[in-house]
Order: sequence, then C-alpha cells, then structure tokens
Amino acid sequence: MVKDIPSISESEWEVMNILWNHAPLTANEVIASLQESTDWKPKTIRTLLDRLVHKDVVGVHKDRKIYTFYPLYSQDECQRAETESFVKRIYRGALKSMLVQFIQEETLSDEDIKELRSILEKNPEKKGLE
Repeated sequence: MVKDIPSISESEWEVMNILWNHAPLTANEVIASLQESTDWKPKTIRTLLDRLVHKDVVGVHKDRKIYTFYPLYSQDECQRAETESFVKRIYRGALKSMLVQFIQEETLSDEDIKELRSILEKNPEKKGLE
C-alpha cells in the first residue's frame, strides 16, 4: 500500500516534473521552465503551484526573500500512488487483469519478455498477482 498521496492532475504533473528535476525553484523559474514546453500563462502556473502547496504535495521555503518550491514526495512515490489509484478505478484492483490486457495488446520484444521474467524471478512473492 502506498502512502496516502493526494491526487495530482495532469497539469500538476507537469509542474511536479520540473520540480523533481530541478528543485528548489522559485515560482518564476518554474514559470520559465514550463513556458518552454507549454503555452500556459504565468498566472495559470502560479495557480497550479498554489494547488500543489495546498494539497501538501509541494513545500515552500519561506525563510528567504524569494520563496522556493520543492516536492514533498518523490517521483516514484507519486507514480506508485497514481498506478494504485488507476488499478483500483479501472481494473477494480485486479493488477493481473491489467497486466494481461497490456501484455496481450502490446508487442513485446524478446528483451522485454526477458526483463519481465527477471523482475518476477527477483520478486517471488509477487508471482501470484491477483
């Protein structure tokens, strides 16, 4: 079970990706980074930052003249929480059903199959995915 991490919207993920890669950052630095890849207005980005702070996903260093923002959860923790939420919502918690569907619909290379086998062999307690 993953820590109880608040849900993050698709737009908020964009902000988080910037912070995971470069934190701590000022709001203006986040805005500059996101304006390279989006057409979002500075006010939109500030709103997203504020939302993430209110959700307790992003922290703020307030001990400096200019506030800086930093993630309170790792990218891995957020990805795990999102995956768990997705599996519960879409597959009613049945990870096996999701994996079977992806494997049947994706073309897996020999290397992909080898990697999947290696993962299962390293985690014998996870072989019986239900």
